[in-house]
Amino acid sequence: MEDYALQMRNITKEFPGVKALENVSFSVRKGEIHALCGENGAGKSTLMKILSGVYPFGTFDGEILVNGKSVEFKTIKESQEAGVSIIYQELALVEELSIAENLFLSHELMRSPIINWNKIYVEAQKWLTKIGLNIDPQVKVGSLPVGKQQLIEICKALTQNTEILILDEPTAALTESDVEILINLLNDLRSEGVTCIYISHKLGEVMSLADTVTILRDGQTVSTDSIENLTEDNIITKMVGRELTELFPYEKRPESTEGILEVQNYSLTEKSGDRIISDVSFHLKKGEILGFSGLMGAGRSELFMGLFGGMAAESSGNVAIDGKPVMIKTPADAIKEGLAYVSEDRKRYGLVLGMSITKNTTLAALNKVMKLKVIDQAMEIKVADEITYKMNLKAPTLEAQVGKLSGGNQQKVVLSKWLLSQPKILVLDEPTRGIDVGAKYEIYKIINELAAQGVGIVIISSELPEVLGMSDRIIVMAEGKITGEFTREEATQEKIMVCATGGKNP
Repeated sequence: MEDYALQMRNITKEFPGVKALENVSFSVRKGEIHALCGENGAGKSTLMKILSGVYPFGTFDGEILVNGKSVEFKTIKESQEAGVSIIYQELALVEELSIAENLFLSHELMRSPIINWNKIYVEAQKWLTKIGLNIDPQVKVGSLPVGKQQLIEICKALTQNTEILILDEPTAALTESDVEILINLLNDLRSEGVTCIYISHKLGEVMSLADTVTILRDGQTVSTDSIENLTEDNIITKMVGRELTELFPYEKRPESTEGILEVQNYSLTEKSGDRIISDVSFHLKKGEILGFSGLMGAGRSELFMGLFGGMAAESSGNVAIDGKPVMIKTPADAIKEGLAYVSEDRKRYGLVLGMSITKNTTLAALNKVMKLKVIDQAMEIKVADEITYKMNLKAPTLEAQVGKLSGGNQQKVVLSKWLLSQPKILVLDEPTRGIDVGAKYEIYKIINELAAQGVGIVIISSELPEVLGMSDRIIVMAEGKITGEFTREEATQEKIMVCATGGKNP
């Protein structure tokens, strides 16, 4: 008989109008890294929320066994006490508290009846050393980059005697060095007998890390296989229920000679006097897909946030759209000039999570659904329905809250919002971050269609295969400057990485 750390049997979970899970069975052996794959909306997060007590026993059908013992978690605390910890994409740290305080929050080391601060700092330092972070435990968490915060979140889970660690898209915001730290940590935990459930859309990581892979599709279990029996193509086919002939469906278009965006000697300077962007010059043609590559902190997002009027910094240089000089000070100015910007942080800057799909879709183009300066609700619903239908949005109703949608569908709402404004230039910052391969493929096809219609597209991406696979031309940045430019035919991963680390065109 196999030694299982976790067994979830015939789990069924329904929401109003939607069956999120139907008779899902999922078993994980002790001490293995078990990947859970599936498209956004396949039911992965719902299954893990049931396991971690977010959806308490009684709100679903089925049985859960931890270490062979039947459990009925009614709260998150009960699941934690049974050795189950989950790390979500949205971190649950208190930014104003120190690393040490966060690590032992809710299970403080006491010297009754007073908190034993000396012991907390000593223990915190031990845990930081264990996961490979050389940081003072008294530093405030809010001062750390997101990647380091992710590692602190994992460390916090380990301080609670975790036996089953669930990681939901753990590398989405990590730098390459932080990813390496995480991979080494997970390999160490496996050797120590800790069981890991790894949810990721990055199939390269799944193939290199996982022992076993379970695939969900449309709320049902498709398969559970040893990694030795799988390839990335196998996993993709099982996830989407069909073969994707090309991961990046690039379409060659006639090269335009008509410029749409011209940026010359553009700089951004913070109020402190620090230069963020230094003398950047580039151009974009109508119908062109221009990729921007570089390491985290290279200044790509800051450059386009500045051009969009969304940076609290002083700008200099010349910007022209359709050959006409423009002065953009606010996002409203940018929208009037035909510039749209899809932020890398869709939940913070792209959506109002508590509002409906309809309201979010029309936010950037309210003038299209107004009569006599009043929103025509019937027209608003009609317009939202038409554009989200074209985007193949999956939702029970357009009145559903955007915050309750899967990541891929949230991204489609953001795209719908900006496409409704009929932009001349569409900037996509990390457009497929945290999105499954099926939704990625649909978004890539939309990008191709927009380019074919003459929209100038900018793709900012940390995923080199995405930049190489979708771009007509690629610009590389490092430390706020352009360090390289390549045509599609010239570009290679090696050339881009040389420029991204501060080198010049090879």
